Amino acid sequence: MSTAEVVTFGEAMISLRAESLIRLGCGFTSSMAGAESNVAVGLARLGHHVVWTGAAGQDEPGALIIRTLRAEGVDAHTRLDPARPTGLMLLEHRLGTTSRVTYHRAGSAGGNLGWSDVEPHLQEGVRLLHFSGITPALGPRALEASLRAIDAARDRGIAISLDINHRKMLWSRETAAEVLAPMALRVDHLIASDAELQLLGGGSEDENTEIALSAGVGHVVVKRGAAGVTVVAPGERLDVAARSVAVVDTIGAGDAFTAGYLSAVLEGNTLRERAQRGVDVAAFAVASTGDWEGLPTREELALLHISEGETLR
Repeated sequence: MSTAEVVTFGEAMISLRAESLIRLGCGFTSSMAGAESNVAVGLARLGHHVVWTGAAGQDEPGALIIRTLRAEGVDAHTRLDPARPTGLMLLEHRLGTTSRVTYHRAGSAGGNLGWSDVEPHLQEGVRLLHFSGITPALGPRALEASLRAIDAARDRGIAISLDINHRKMLWSRETAAEVLAPMALRVDHLIASDAELQLLGGGSEDENTEIALSAGVGHVVVKRGAAGVTVVAPGERLDVAARSVAVVDTIGAGDAFTAGYLSAVLEGNTLRERAQRGVDVAAFAVASTGDWEGLPTREELALLHISEGETLR
Protein backbone atom coordinates (compact mmCIF):
# COMPACT_ATOMS: atom_id res chain seq x y z
CA MET A 1 0.00 0.00 0.00
CA SER A 2 1.23 3.50 -0.80
CA THR A 3 2.33 5.90 1.91
CA ALA A 4 -0.53 7.82 3.49
CA GLU A 5 -1.06 11.48 2.70
CA VAL A 6 -2.27 12.15 6.24
CA VAL A 7 -1.55 10.60 9.62
CA THR A 8 -3.84 11.39 12.53
CA PHE A 9 -4.04 9.98 16.04
CA GLY A 10 -6.29 10.25 19.08
CA GLU A 11 -9.03 8.52 21.00
CA ALA A 12 -12.06 7.06 19.27
CA MET A 13 -14.99 6.07 21.51
CA ILE A 14 -18.31 4.36 21.25
CA SER A 15 -21.08 6.97 21.10
CA LEU A 16 -24.53 6.22 22.47
CA ARG A 17 -27.18 8.70 21.33
CA ALA A 18 -30.24 8.77 23.52
CA GLU A 19 -33.64 8.70 21.85
CA SER A 20 -35.07 10.78 24.72
CA LEU A 21 -34.04 11.74 28.25
CA ILE A 22 -31.61 9.23 29.73
CA ARG A 23 -32.98 9.72 33.24
CA LEU A 24 -36.40 8.54 32.12
CA GLY A 25 -35.11 5.39 30.48
CA CYS A 26 -34.75 5.31 26.72
CA GLY A 27 -33.31 3.56 23.72
CA PHE A 28 -29.91 4.40 22.22
CA THR A 29 -28.26 4.25 18.83
CA SER A 30 -24.57 3.38 18.80
CA SER A 31 -21.79 4.68 16.61
CA MET A 32 -18.18 5.86 16.71
CA ALA A 33 -17.06 9.27 17.97
CA GLY A 34 -13.76 11.10 18.24
CA ALA A 35 -12.36 14.32 16.80
CA GLU A 36 -9.47 12.79 14.88
CA SER A 37 -11.46 9.78 13.67
CA ASN A 38 -14.16 12.17 12.39
CA VAL A 39 -11.53 14.08 10.41
CA ALA A 40 -10.08 10.81 9.10
CA VAL A 41 -13.48 9.69 7.79
CA GLY A 42 -14.08 13.10 6.22
CA LEU A 43 -10.75 13.04 4.38
CA ALA A 44 -11.23 9.43 3.25
CA ARG A 45 -14.66 10.23 1.80
CA LEU A 46 -13.05 13.07 -0.14
CA GLY A 47 -10.62 10.62 -1.70
CA HIS A 48 -7.50 10.91 0.48
CA HIS A 49 -5.36 8.12 1.93
CA VAL A 50 -5.52 8.58 5.70
CA VAL A 51 -3.93 6.61 8.52
CA TRP A 52 -5.65 6.81 11.91
CA THR A 53 -3.77 5.31 14.82
CA GLY A 54 -4.70 4.84 18.45
CA ALA A 55 -5.80 2.29 21.01
CA ALA A 56 -9.11 0.72 21.93
CA GLY A 57 -10.29 -1.89 24.37
CA GLN A 58 -10.26 -5.53 23.37
CA ASP A 59 -14.05 -5.44 23.54
CA GLU A 60 -17.09 -5.09 21.30
CA PRO A 61 -17.00 -1.25 21.24
CA GLY A 62 -13.36 -1.52 20.12
CA ALA A 63 -14.43 -3.89 17.35
CA LEU A 64 -17.07 -1.35 16.30
CA ILE A 65 -14.44 1.38 15.98
CA ILE A 66 -12.10 -0.74 13.87
CA ARG A 67 -14.93 -1.97 11.65
CA THR A 68 -16.32 1.54 11.13
CA LEU A 69 -13.00 3.14 10.25
CA ARG A 70 -12.02 0.41 7.82
CA ALA A 71 -15.47 0.39 6.23
CA GLU A 72 -15.03 4.12 5.60
CA GLY A 73 -11.74 3.60 3.82
CA VAL A 74 -9.52 4.78 6.67
CA ASP A 75 -6.25 2.88 7.13
CA ALA A 76 -6.89 2.14 10.81
CA HIS A 77 -4.07 0.92 13.05
CA THR A 78 -5.70 0.19 16.39
CA ARG A 79 -3.84 -1.40 19.28
CA LEU A 80 -6.29 -3.51 21.28
CA ASP A 81 -5.74 -3.24 25.04
CA PRO A 82 -7.02 -6.23 27.06
CA ALA A 83 -6.71 -4.36 30.37
CA ARG A 84 -8.58 -1.14 29.57
CA PRO A 85 -12.02 -0.55 28.08
CA THR A 86 -12.99 1.52 25.06
CA GLY A 87 -14.17 4.98 26.09
CA LEU A 88 -17.86 5.90 26.06
CA MET A 89 -19.70 9.07 25.05
CA LEU A 90 -23.37 9.59 25.99
CA LEU A 91 -25.30 12.20 24.04
CA GLU A 92 -28.82 13.51 24.48
CA HIS A 93 -30.60 16.32 22.65
CA ARG A 94 -32.27 18.99 24.76
CA LEU A 95 -33.37 22.28 23.17
CA GLY A 96 -33.47 22.32 19.37
CA THR A 97 -29.98 21.50 18.17
CA THR A 98 -28.49 21.88 21.67
CA SER A 99 -26.99 18.64 22.96
CA ARG A 100 -25.62 17.47 26.29
CA VAL A 101 -22.58 15.20 26.18
CA THR A 102 -21.23 13.05 29.01
CA TYR A 103 -17.91 11.21 28.72
CA HIS A 104 -16.81 8.02 30.44
CA ARG A 105 -13.21 7.88 29.31
CA ALA A 106 -11.11 7.89 32.51
CA GLY A 107 -8.83 4.87 32.42
CA SER A 108 -9.79 4.05 28.84
CA ALA A 109 -7.55 2.31 26.33
CA GLY A 110 -7.66 5.27 23.96
CA GLY A 111 -6.40 7.64 26.64
CA ASN A 112 -3.36 5.42 27.09
CA LEU A 113 -2.13 5.70 23.51
CA GLY A 114 1.60 6.32 23.32
CA TRP A 115 4.41 7.38 21.05
CA SER A 116 4.94 3.76 19.98
CA ASP A 117 1.42 3.84 18.48
CA VAL A 118 2.23 6.90 16.37
CA GLU A 119 5.91 6.80 15.43
CA PRO A 120 5.80 3.88 12.92
CA HIS A 121 3.37 5.78 10.72
CA LEU A 122 5.32 9.05 10.33
CA GLN A 123 7.13 7.71 7.32
CA GLU A 124 8.84 9.42 4.42
CA GLY A 125 6.18 10.60 2.00
CA VAL A 126 3.55 11.51 4.59
CA ARG A 127 2.49 15.07 3.85
CA LEU A 128 0.43 16.04 6.88
CA LEU A 129 0.09 15.18 10.56
CA HIS A 130 -3.19 16.17 12.20
CA PHE A 131 -4.33 15.93 15.80
CA SER A 132 -6.44 17.91 18.25
CA GLY A 133 -5.91 19.48 21.66
CA ILE A 134 -8.12 16.74 23.08
CA THR A 135 -5.37 14.13 22.72
CA PRO A 136 -2.70 15.70 24.97
CA ALA A 137 -5.40 16.16 27.63
CA LEU A 138 -6.01 12.42 27.88
CA GLY A 139 -3.00 11.60 30.05
CA PRO A 140 0.80 11.61 30.34
CA ARG A 141 1.41 9.03 27.60
CA ALA A 142 -0.87 10.80 25.13
CA LEU A 143 0.77 14.14 25.96
CA GLU A 144 4.23 12.68 25.38
CA ALA A 145 3.05 11.17 22.08
CA SER A 146 1.72 14.57 20.96
CA LEU A 147 4.96 16.38 21.79
CA ARG A 148 7.14 13.76 20.16
CA ALA A 149 4.91 13.67 17.08
CA ILE A 150 5.41 17.40 16.59
CA ASP A 151 9.19 17.00 16.90
CA ALA A 152 9.27 14.07 14.48
CA ALA A 153 7.03 15.74 11.92
CA ARG A 154 9.15 18.88 11.90
CA ASP A 155 12.34 16.82 11.58
CA ARG A 156 10.87 14.81 8.70
CA GLY A 157 9.39 17.74 6.77
CA ILE A 158 5.77 16.79 7.47
CA ALA A 159 3.31 19.68 7.78
CA ILE A 160 1.37 19.79 11.06
CA SER A 161 -2.28 20.68 11.66
CA LEU A 162 -3.62 21.26 15.19
CA ASP A 163 -7.26 21.88 16.05
CA ILE A 164 -7.14 23.29 19.59
CA ASN A 165 -10.52 21.77 20.49
CA HIS A 166 -10.38 22.69 24.19
CA ARG A 167 -12.52 20.37 26.33
CA LYS A 168 -13.17 21.85 29.77
CA MET A 169 -14.31 18.45 31.05
CA LEU A 170 -10.77 17.14 30.52
CA TRP A 171 -8.71 20.02 31.89
CA SER A 172 -8.96 23.61 33.04
CA ARG A 173 -8.44 26.55 30.75
CA GLU A 174 -5.25 27.45 32.61
CA THR A 175 -3.74 23.97 32.25
CA ALA A 176 -4.82 23.75 28.63
CA ALA A 177 -3.17 27.08 27.87
CA GLU A 178 0.06 26.01 29.55
CA VAL A 179 0.28 22.88 27.40
CA LEU A 180 -1.38 23.86 24.13
CA ALA A 181 0.01 27.36 23.59
CA PRO A 182 3.62 26.16 23.03
CA MET A 183 2.33 23.36 20.77
CA ALA A 184 0.17 25.74 18.77
CA LEU A 185 3.14 27.93 17.91
CA ARG A 186 4.99 25.02 16.28
CA VAL A 187 2.39 23.98 13.69
CA ASP A 188 1.66 24.94 10.09
CA HIS A 189 -2.14 25.08 10.35
CA LEU A 190 -3.66 26.26 13.63
CA ILE A 191 -7.43 25.76 13.82
CA ALA A 192 -9.50 27.17 16.68
CA SER A 193 -12.62 29.01 17.70
CA ASP A 194 -12.15 32.66 18.64
CA ALA A 195 -12.39 31.68 22.34
CA GLU A 196 -9.84 28.87 21.95
CA LEU A 197 -7.41 31.22 20.23
CA GLN A 198 -7.27 33.19 23.49
CA LEU A 199 -5.30 30.31 25.01
CA LEU A 200 -2.27 31.83 23.26
CA GLY A 201 -2.31 34.62 25.82
CA GLY A 202 -3.03 37.74 23.82
CA GLY A 203 -5.90 40.09 24.58
CA SER A 204 -7.69 40.23 21.24
CA GLU A 205 -8.16 37.86 18.35
CA ASP A 206 -5.87 39.98 16.19
CA GLU A 207 -3.17 39.91 18.86
CA ASN A 208 -3.37 36.14 19.21
CA THR A 209 -3.28 35.71 15.44
CA GLU A 210 -0.17 37.88 15.28
CA ILE A 211 1.45 35.87 18.10
CA ALA A 212 0.95 32.71 16.04
CA LEU A 213 2.10 34.14 12.71
CA SER A 214 5.16 35.76 14.29
CA ALA A 215 6.14 32.39 15.74
CA GLY A 216 6.08 30.85 12.27
CA VAL A 217 2.57 29.38 12.07
CA GLY A 218 1.65 29.43 8.39
CA HIS A 219 -2.14 29.66 8.64
CA VAL A 220 -4.52 30.58 11.46
CA VAL A 221 -8.07 29.37 10.92
CA VAL A 222 -10.79 30.79 13.17
CA LYS A 223 -14.04 28.81 13.17
CA ARG A 224 -17.13 30.92 13.90
CA GLY A 225 -19.93 28.37 13.63
CA ALA A 226 -22.95 29.74 11.79
CA ALA A 227 -21.00 32.94 11.08
CA GLY A 228 -18.48 31.11 8.92
CA VAL A 229 -14.70 31.15 9.14
CA THR A 230 -11.71 33.48 8.98
CA VAL A 231 -8.39 32.33 7.51
CA VAL A 232 -5.24 34.37 8.07
CA ALA A 233 -1.82 33.87 6.50
CA PRO A 234 1.12 36.28 6.35
CA GLY A 235 -0.12 39.23 4.30
CA GLU A 236 -3.53 37.72 3.62
CA ARG A 237 -6.85 37.53 5.47
CA LEU A 238 -10.29 36.46 4.29
CA ASP A 239 -13.71 35.72 5.70
CA VAL A 240 -15.97 33.04 4.23
CA ALA A 241 -19.63 32.73 5.20
CA ALA A 242 -21.17 29.45 6.30
CA ARG A 243 -23.58 27.72 3.95
CA SER A 244 -27.24 28.35 4.69
CA VAL A 245 -28.77 24.92 5.38
CA ALA A 246 -31.42 23.54 7.70
CA VAL A 247 -29.48 22.57 10.83
CA VAL A 248 -30.26 19.16 12.32
CA ASP A 249 -27.24 18.42 14.50
CA THR A 250 -24.12 20.51 15.14
CA ILE A 251 -22.03 17.75 16.74
CA GLY A 252 -18.97 17.13 14.57
CA ALA A 253 -19.33 20.31 12.50
CA GLY A 254 -15.89 21.58 13.47
CA ASP A 255 -14.25 18.29 12.53
CA ALA A 256 -16.13 18.31 9.22
CA PHE A 257 -14.79 21.79 8.47
CA THR A 258 -11.27 20.64 9.30
CA ALA A 259 -11.55 17.67 6.95
CA GLY A 260 -12.70 19.88 4.07
CA TYR A 261 -10.07 22.52 4.75
CA LEU A 262 -7.23 19.99 4.95
CA SER A 263 -8.44 18.25 1.80
CA ALA A 264 -8.01 21.49 -0.11
CA VAL A 265 -4.63 22.09 1.55
CA LEU A 266 -3.43 18.71 0.27
CA GLU A 267 -4.51 19.67 -3.22
CA GLY A 268 -2.63 22.98 -3.14
CA ASN A 269 -5.74 25.12 -3.39
CA THR A 270 -5.96 28.81 -2.60
CA LEU A 271 -6.87 30.13 0.85
CA ARG A 272 -10.39 30.89 -0.31
CA GLU A 273 -10.84 27.45 -1.84
CA ARG A 274 -9.61 25.84 1.38
CA ALA A 275 -12.04 27.80 3.53
CA GLN A 276 -14.89 27.22 1.08
CA ARG A 277 -14.42 23.47 1.00
CA GLY A 278 -14.32 23.51 4.77
CA VAL A 279 -17.66 25.28 5.12
CA ASP A 280 -19.14 23.13 2.35
CA VAL A 281 -18.26 19.90 4.16
CA ALA A 282 -19.47 21.36 7.46
CA ALA A 283 -22.83 22.14 5.83
CA PHE A 284 -23.36 18.45 5.11
CA ALA A 285 -22.44 17.58 8.70
CA VAL A 286 -24.94 19.93 10.35
CA ALA A 287 -27.71 18.93 7.93
CA SER A 288 -27.72 15.33 9.23
CA THR A 289 -27.57 13.48 12.53
CA GLY A 290 -24.28 12.05 13.74
CA ASP A 291 -20.66 13.02 14.32
CA TRP A 292 -19.50 11.87 10.88
CA GLU A 293 -22.33 9.99 9.18
CA GLY A 294 -23.42 12.88 6.95
CA LEU A 295 -19.96 13.78 5.66
CA PRO A 296 -19.95 14.05 1.85
CA THR A 297 -18.05 12.26 -0.84
CA ARG A 298 -16.28 14.35 -3.46
CA GLU A 299 -19.15 13.81 -5.89
CA GLU A 300 -21.76 14.88 -3.34
CA LEU A 301 -20.22 18.34 -2.95
CA ALA A 302 -21.96 19.16 -6.25
CA LEU A 303 -25.31 19.00 -4.43
CA LEU A 304 -24.56 22.42 -2.93
CA HIS A 305 -24.66 23.99 -6.36
CA ILE A 306 -28.12 22.91 -7.52
CA SER A 307 -31.35 24.71 -6.78
CA GLU A 308 -33.34 23.75 -3.69
CA GLY A 309 -35.74 20.93 -4.47
CA GLU A 310 -33.98 20.01 -7.70
CA THR A 311 -32.85 16.41 -8.25
CA LEU A 312 -29.29 15.65 -9.30
CA ARG A 313 -29.52 13.10 -12.13
